[in-house]
Amino acid sequence: MFETDYAQINGMLESIIEGIPYTMTNLANASALLFEKVEGINWAGFYTVKDGRLVLGPFQGKVACTIIPMGKGVCGTAAAEDRTVVVPDVHKFSGHIACDSASNSEIVIPIHRRGELFGVLDIDSPLFDRFGEDDRLGLEDFVRILEKEI
Repeated sequence: MFETDYAQINGMLESIIEGIPYTMTNLANASALLFEKVEGINWAGFYTVKDGRLVLGPFQGKVACTIIPMGKGVCGTAAAEDRTVVVPDVHKFSGHIACDSASNSEIVIPIHRRGELFGVLDIDSPLFDRFGEDDRLGLEDFVRILEKEI
């Protein structure tokens, strides 16, 4: 469907965040980079763990859900199970939280800091089945780069 150049995007991320010791700054630029460079998406951003739940962090896109309980929705499931979750059709995902009714598919990747769950990267698309194996691998690499500077 889309040929996303994750090698280029990940190289750009490394350049943008290298030596920048400010977590929110790095997350903000990371979400902007993804929103600009990944085609066919309508939301890209982060939720961070606060008080045992996911709280909205830097993002690009429409207004989003503010707090997501662990284990609820795609983000909460990815966080609770500490694994990447790719959903071809969010309307078929049990317990999906519809923050934007225009979103039809989603990918969520857990993020770690000092060995602990820090949060998740969440990307939504208005297209069904937008995210494939190349996206999963490229975005997991993106998160590994980000983890070095958060």
